[in-house]
Amino acid sequence: MTAALDGLLGRLTMYRLTLALLLVLTVEALVLSVAGLLAFTPAEIGGTLVAAVGGTIIGTRLMALILRLRPHGDSSVITGLIVFLIMFPSSTSAGLGGILVAGVAAGASKFLLAVRGRHVVNPAAAGAVVATLLGVGTAGWWVANAYMLPVVAVGAFLLLYRTRKLAMAAVFLVVALGILLVGLVQGGMTAIAGLQLVLTSYPVLFLLGFMMTEPLTLPPLRWQQGLFAAIVAVVLAAQVSIGPVFLGPEFALVIGNVVAFLMGQRRGVRMSFTGSRQLTPTSTELVFEPAKPVRFRAGQYMELSMPHRGADSRGSRRIFSITSAPQQSDAVTFGLRTTETGSSFKKALLDLPRNARVTGTLVGGDFHLPRDPAVPLLLAAGGIGVTPFISQLRDIDLKGESRDIVLVYVVRSAAEIAFRDELAALGTRVVLYVPPESGAPSLPAGWSSAGREPHADDLLAAVPDLKERTVLVSGSPSFIGQFRSTVRAAGVPRVRTDAFLGY
Repeated sequence: MTAALDGLLGRLTMYRLTLALLLVLTVEALVLSVAGLLAFTPAEIGGTLVAAVGGTIIGTRLMALILRLRPHGDSSVITGLIVFLIMFPSSTSAGLGGILVAGVAAGASKFLLAVRGRHVVNPAAAGAVVATLLGVGTAGWWVANAYMLPVVAVGAFLLLYRTRKLAMAAVFLVVALGILLVGLVQGGMTAIAGLQLVLTSYPVLFLLGFMMTEPLTLPPLRWQQGLFAAIVAVVLAAQVSIGPVFLGPEFALVIGNVVAFLMGQRRGVRMSFTGSRQLTPTSTELVFEPAKPVRFRAGQYMELSMPHRGADSRGSRRIFSITSAPQQSDAVTFGLRTTETGSSFKKALLDLPRNARVTGTLVGGDFHLPRDPAVPLLLAAGGIGVTPFISQLRDIDLKGESRDIVLVYVVRSAAEIAFRDELAALGTRVVLYVPPESGAPSLPAGWSSAGREPHADDLLAAVPDLKERTVLVSGSPSFIGQFRSTVRAAGVPRVRTDAFLGY
């Protein structure tokens, strides 16, 4: 089940998945309004939709024009639809004007409230806060209602699952629901009635799934994401006011976003492109020289910012695993697939001239090896998912550590074995899975071929002590789902994963 879901969601970028789910909610709202099942007329719903989306597009395009940048259509529509679903609907000129202001502020905040190209706060929440503080509009969060709850719940789950933020979601729900339910029960409600009221009247699921998962405003580490979720939950559930201003969900998210920004890396990493080398017919390693040594742990990633002409809907920022070791102060390297169709960012990256400048906006990730070198490990990589392991193996070599490591490496053909010579030189024990029709490759010492794809029986035959090893898996969501099922069948209950999600 999880493998099928991983495969399905892995075919969509987060932008397209989020946009599709928001469009479903928008159509549902219009249908419910026509059927008389919402408290708002079709004219109010339609007018609010036009003002919210139109205002966001205007704000985005205006700031892009001023700053001579290319606006991103999908991102603007997503923000506009969220503004539509959270601002109190209206059909009056004053009400629609306030919604228009919220949309314009949301679009403009992507440029005005940004550092190194990263949003400091969620744009839709920023727009709602601006409209509230100016006294021209109110965030009603009408998306939280009984009729729309099932679609919101399914959509929120898909987004949280796709971004691997279910642990963050658990923290938020425990804290928010706990505080709200305690207050309702103390007021005389039963726990069941209180839970029903919270889910149908408070926007906990929409806020969590559709807004808190935005990667540009999340802190980089899991414990930081948990703290961020707890802060948003506390402010949301406390329902306090400062003077005449009620700190609603939009304020809770903005406050959490600011704290998240302060927890992240606040200085850009300036780097110059120095060259590249072909790893396989479909993958390349890029080499950059940093202006100053970069601090990171082996297995982490860096987000690169590179404004370029003809940027697609995913914009000018992408995340790549670092392949160099932390000790290598004069270079930072990244391995990437070069066959991704339609990626304007990768095309621009691969066409970089020598000495071109690129900025690293974020270093993050928790995909680390256990600190105790005595822990036996099994590392499993699907294709280019080997990149974080290369950084870790290089790090181990430079430290002079001795670790018991087996690398399970799954590739589509013998030609797709990246870092082959280096893995052999490092003495890494590799269990290779490659389709037989691609030809039987000659394997370095310490390597073995185990078949086309991993199954529990052949994996146990190749690695008899598998159950005693800590298992780390890196690759596409579909690969991770399949390998997780395989090792569970082999008797390994838990694995640590690093999904190459794309956004």
